[in-house]
Amino acid sequence: QVQLVESGGGLVQAGGSLRLSCSSSGSFFSISTMGWHRQAPGGKQRELVAEITGGGSTDYADSVKGRFSISRDNAKNTVYLQMNSLKPEDTAVYYCNFRLSPMAYWGKGTLVTVSS
Repeated sequence: QVQLVESGGGLVQAGGSLRLSCSSSGSFFSISTMGWHRQAPGGKQRELVAEITGGGSTDYADSVKGRFSISRDNAKNTVYLQMNSLKPEDTAVYYCNFRLSPMAYWGKGTLVTVSS
């Protein structure tokens, strides 16, 4: 069983920065693929924002490339999402995801609100 706890969300003005953290309990963190997904208000579909493999390879949604950066600290079982140059359209609940086939776990999410 893996438990994920996100933190770092909040209210920020457009152009500002936030860093999200996701702490993972349980085993196998260092070999898992960790991701950040988000779901914008209004019933929009949850979308992948960024992910990082156990080997450190990263992938980003086109909408956040050059602004967001994902990283991980395997010693702390934690994955981070550094978000810079935030835009109002980045407003969403951000969810942490642990993936190691066939296991997949989600955190409860942290709200990021970007005001214009």
